[in-house]
Amino acid sequence: MRIGVIGSGAIGCLVAAYLKLEGQDVSLVGRPDSVKAIREKGLQISGVRGSFKVEIKISEQLNYFPELVILATKTQDIEYALKDNISLIRNALILTIQNGVQADNIVAKYLPKENIVSSIVMFGSTYLEPAKLVHNFEGSWIIGWPFDKQEPEKLLSLSQVLNKAFPAVITENITGMKFLKIFANANNCLPAVLGKSMQEVFGDPDISRISIAIWKEGLEIIGKAGIKLVSLPGFPVENITKLTSLPVNQAAAIFSQTMKNLSKEPLYGSVLQSIMRGRASEIDYINGEFIRLAEKNNFHAPLNSALVDLVHQVEKNSRFYSKLELFDKIQEVVQLK
Repeated sequence: MRIGVIGSGAIGCLVAAYLKLEGQDVSLVGRPDSVKAIREKGLQISGVRGSFKVEIKISEQLNYFPELVILATKTQDIEYALKDNISLIRNALILTIQNGVQADNIVAKYLPKENIVSSIVMFGSTYLEPAKLVHNFEGSWIIGWPFDKQEPEKLLSLSQVLNKAFPAVITENITGMKFLKIFANANNCLPAVLGKSMQEVFGDPDISRISIAIWKEGLEIIGKAGIKLVSLPGFPVENITKLTSLPVNQAAAIFSQTMKNLSKEPLYGSVLQSIMRGRASEIDYINGEFIRLAEKNNFHAPLNSALVDLVHQVEKNSRFYSKLELFDKIQEVVQLK
């Protein structure tokens, strides 16, 4: 199978490298800085599978007809990526891996719905600089049809390819899982506001209280919208519901301990990684999804709205907030009880 990975960030580079190591015919599409660095240095990967270099083809646009396209850009960059490569990917199977739930609908504006497979990555990677990344932790790669169910054999064949890089799991309810993944990613806004690693941020139980409040507000909104969350491998729905049912200080202490032990290497989260690279983050498709659902159902999302605004302020002004400034802003809209 000829595979084109469009997007040379933390996840795109990681999956392309591991598929290449397993003998797959894979190439990367990336921005000019990535193309230059990867051509000169190869992909330099360290982390849970050791340190090594992978030589891989990379260009600024596709120059062949792939059978599978792994779309690894941020959600806000999908349309640009599709338009740049549309003539070569009309008949390819398109695999989306973006956070949030909007990616598949965006792709469907340009390509047939029956060619779109949605996925969730449960593994983690940190982009250090062009051509250099850390594989922080392992996890599964969940795939499913986002629209009407298509041929099951297509998913089976795809899973066999992806399984060469990460354990592939087929689901019949990818949408319910993607909404739960929003909860898993919703706290990435806090490292982005503070400009620190996840371990530093969530090692502070006080800040972890905000995390519990984010989840509580999210659950209320999801309930109002009538959306059913579906458990992810290694991240059951009960992780959210049980923790948010505890007294906030107890829940924050448990959350803090869990997050501190996610990775030996510093984790920054996708939102902060984008900011560190001088690019717009995907915050509007993570916490912003709670805001959209709230507005659609005549409800409110004051905490998530405040946090999205803070992230946009960091993007605009290139200045992170202190813990005290964060709490001053948060306490204007919510009581952390």
